[in-house]
Formats: sequence, C-alpha cells, structure tokens
Amino acid sequence: MHTALSEAIDTLNQRILGKPHQIKLAVTCLLANGHLLIEDLPGMGKTTLSHALAQVFGLGFSRIQFTSDLLPADMLGVNIYNAQQQRFEFHAGPIFSEVVLADENNRASPKTQSALLEAMEENQVSIDGTTHALPVPFFVIATQNPAYQAGTYPLPESQLDRFLMRISLGYPDTAAEKAMLRQTTPSPAPTAENAQPVITPAQLKDWQHSVTQVHASEPILDYLLRLVQQSRDNAEFPYPLSPRASKSLLRGAQAWAFLHNRDFVLPEDIQAVFTAIAEHRLRGSQTDYREDGLLSQRILDLTDPLAA
Repeated sequence: MHTALSEAIDTLNQRILGKPHQIKLAVTCLLANGHLLIEDLPGMGKTTLSHALAQVFGLGFSRIQFTSDLLPADMLGVNIYNAQQQRFEFHAGPIFSEVVLADENNRASPKTQSALLEAMEENQVSIDGTTHALPVPFFVIATQNPAYQAGTYPLPESQLDRFLMRISLGYPDTAAEKAMLRQTTPSPAPTAENAQPVITPAQLKDWQHSVTQVHASEPILDYLLRLVQQSRDNAEFPYPLSPRASKSLLRGAQAWAFLHNRDFVLPEDIQAVFTAIAEHRLRGSQTDYREDGLLSQRILDLTDPLAA
C-alpha cells in the first residue's frame, strides 16, 4: 500500500520540481477527502499539479475556467426540454467529474462562487429542485490569483472554510528551475502517456476510508481543541476557527499520519498540517499569498502540546 503511495508522490515530484512539501500536503488533502485551494502568481505550476494529481490517481478530470461572465449553470448543468420526449432532460456540467479544477476561482462573480458550496460540502448539486449526486471520490482543486490583482473577487469566508487546505507553490529554488530549463523538449500537459496512473480510484477510496480509522488519542484531541480554542479566546485572531475547522484538522492530521505509515496521530502531525488548514480560515477574505502563516504559527507557539 505505502509502496504505491510513495511511487505516486515520486511521480508527482518529477512533474513539479522542488516542491516536495507542497506535494505531500496536496496528497494529504486528497487522502483526507477534502478540497484544495492553491493560491499563487500565474505560471507557478498550479494547473500542472492539478492535472498530474488526477492522472497519477487514475481519476477523471475536468477544468472550469472561472471568468466574470461564468454562470452557475455553465458549471453545474441545466435542464433542457426534449420536444420529442416531451420532458426536460438534465445535461450535466463539468463539475460532474472526480477531480474538478476551478481555475482562477476568484475571477468569477460571488453568485458563481457560491454555486460550489453545496457541491463541496454535500457532494451533490440541486438543479430546479432535483438533487444530483456527484462522483465518488470528488476532489475540487481551486486556483486563486492574489487578491491585489485586477479582476478578482474575494472568496467569501463560507467558501474558504470549505477548503480543507490552502497551499502556495511559490518560486522554485535555483536548482529546480535550472533542471526545468535543461529539459530538451517542451513540457506538454500531462496525459495518460506521460503521467501513467499509479493508483486506482478503488484504492484511493479504500485509503480514504483507512484514514478515518487512524487513531487519535484523548491527549491528541485535547491538544487540537486547545489550538482551536486559542483562536477563539485571543483577540489577535479576527476569524476564529469553526467546528468545521476542528474536523478538518483531525482529518488532515490522520491523513498525514497515514501518509507516513502510522495508524495513530502524533502532535507533530497536527503541527505539520496546521498552517495549510488554519491560515486561510484565520485570515478570512484577507488571505494573501505573500503571508507566511504568521497567525497559525502564533497559535502553535502559544499552545503547549503537553499541557494537562
């Protein structure tokens, strides 16, 4: 099991050079059955990472280019009247895929952004009073441009809270960028030929279930709750962590432990995923790719993992 998982991560590291920690966080988010927000400048590899994740895990992929004129129906689907059958037929939109890349999510209007809320939380969409189930697994990867760039809308806090993690790829180091430049042929978009599936969707679903069985002891749960409570009791943090954030921290820590071949959670697992899970919630719509997780690090510094 973990041999295949290690092989998948190695394959992703060959696609995205010099970002092993961010890749491990992205895989952790997928194992935890969450959704991922990637915020960065254009050209940093956000789309390449999304394609590669879908290919390596053998998942169906669709891309939705978010623009200011994108309507909810363009994404979710629409009922169209069939004159011959004399009834309406549902035509599914691109959101009906196992991996959905919501590219430049914050360039769409708030109305379109909000259309994702039901899908991300309940794994379904409602069209004209009818509920349609989405595929399982269902993984939304949203990319976001920095808020100061022209033509962007801040994501509402309710939507930010539905992303299990937010990561930023950032610039590659000199060695990784040099290796990229040394490639003798242009790097094509990942396809079945250059990013062969390493893991099947059935395996992934089994692993997602196994993650929920990773043991979290009472002291671990107490430590997690102290971190959350610190955000609520301290006026330094304008957006306290919600109960959904508490659940996300537990799932993320369980997935991180599973990724490291353990069936129990350590305080270090919570600390490893804390910034990716908490920072965008603590900042709300003021999230900025230039920040270095200062609010989440402050909470970690203030909270003793060994307190009674």
